Amino acid sequence: MPVYKYTAKNLQSQMIKGTMEAASADTVRRTLRQNNEFALQIHEVQEHHRAYKLKPMELSDFSRQIASMLSSGITMIRAIKIMEERDVKPAIKKVYGILYQEIQRGNTLSYAMESTGGSFPELLINMYKSGEASGQMEGTARKMADHYEKEHKLRGKIKSAMTYPVILFFITIAVVVLIFTLILPQFFTLFEGIELPAITQFMINISNSMTTYWYIYIIGSLILVVLGGFLIAIPSVKKGLDHFKLKIPKIGKLMKIIYTARFARTLSSLYSSGLAMINALTISGSTIGNTYLQSQFPHAIDQVRNGEPLSASIQTIQGFDAKLVSTIYIGEESGNLDSMLESVADSFDYEAEMATTRLVTFIEPIMIIIMATIVGGIMLSVMLPIMTLYQNIG
Repeated sequence: MPVYKYTAKNLQSQMIKGTMEAASADTVRRTLRQNNEFALQIHEVQEHHRAYKLKPMELSDFSRQIASMLSSGITMIRAIKIMEERDVKPAIKKVYGILYQEIQRGNTLSYAMESTGGSFPELLINMYKSGEASGQMEGTARKMADHYEKEHKLRGKIKSAMTYPVILFFITIAVVVLIFTLILPQFFTLFEGIELPAITQFMINISNSMTTYWYIYIIGSLILVVLGGFLIAIPSVKKGLDHFKLKIPKIGKLMKIIYTARFARTLSSLYSSGLAMINALTISGSTIGNTYLQSQFPHAIDQVRNGEPLSASIQTIQGFDAKLVSTIYIGEESGNLDSMLESVADSFDYEAEMATTRLVTFIEPIMIIIMATIVGGIMLSVMLPIMTLYQNIG
């Protein structure tokens, strides 16, 4: 129900301001008049809830509980109330509280989810709308529980797989800073008065600048982080970076598999639940997580709207694995598109896990080589003048 902000006067000509939830502005005006208050201005405002954005595993748990309680004959409003009263963290309890209030007012669960201000993704809201319209809410909830559980597992594998390279990266930075600021200055005092190799002089210059102008390095690093965040926020720059991800040797191929798996799983869930293909494609395209791929979907959707087969439309999108188009084509020819989509989604889920493992296997040696090159260069810069000193002594 919309919320209205009003300014009114009472019988004593006092100004009154406030907000009221009502079906229309006329309802607000009548309600004020009954209280001997007369409206001067009435504006509809958007009610905002600073709601917590549920993570994939929390969405899976939410959907599984809905499916379980509906199958037991518990009504939706009672199910939400039970979930709110359970021992959950305050942020989630607040979300469930908003759902319960909206359902109490006679709204559907999907409408209540939209009213939380972004706690639930568009995919889940549309799936529940479809389930409510078809009367298959229990089955839809169970399907989405499985969907988000798989999404959680894939994200978890990617996160855990990338942990080691990230830790190695920060260790490399810490070691380099430690060597240049604490260790090398002690050695360089021994080299005064002798001719130094170019690499040693280069290392001395870096060490001196880091110890003398350390604050410039800190400020520069912060500026780079802020500038990087600002640039990534620019749509054209982000699109270019997302396109570049798909072009990187080895890594690009693995990223294609991960994006294809995410798209196939989402499209399979939406289409098998009875959602129209145009709507299913629109939502699936927005959940991929790559703006370059997402930017190609409007053209593909227009082709489907004009009667082109799904396989031909998907083929125009550059960045998906070729296996996706072939599988969709077979599904269209055999009349089993829904089952083929489910099959290819499961297949790509497995391939995405393998791709993640290969990605880390590829990154780890690169990080080790970079670290070895930096440390080796530093050691060389120290050993060359030491060898020169020994020769002179001899």
